[in-house]
Amino acid sequence: MSATIRIRMSAADAHYGGNLVDGARILALFGDVATELLIAMDGDEGLFVAYDHIEFLAPVYAGDYVEAEGRIAGVGNTSRRMEFEARKVIAARADISASAADILEQPTLVCRASGTCVVPKDKKRK
Repeated sequence: MSATIRIRMSAADAHYGGNLVDGARILALFGDVATELLIAMDGDEGLFVAYDHIEFLAPVYAGDYVEAEGRIAGVGNTSRRMEFEARKVIAARADISASAADILEQPTLVCRASGTCVVPKDKKRK
């Protein structure tokens, strides 16, 4: 089972100089993907317990479009092990103009992570 979302990083997402987006924003996208997966599998949003691995691989800037994808890699009694990847699919081109952007022929992997979510037994509906 997998889920994907795509979102444009806004100026409000930029946290550092040069309109660099904070890595925590990417992790928030993974949380949204995890929630969708838990609802599809268990009928409940569940809880994100922990990340066990996070790699930030490339920068993300305001104006970039990021696609976050996750999949359930393992199922326990109440736990769900998940793996995530985020890719930049459109890159802002502030070097050309304030509104220029390019669709990337080859998306850029910007983050990879894995973690565990839990849906308490009394909350499972499926």
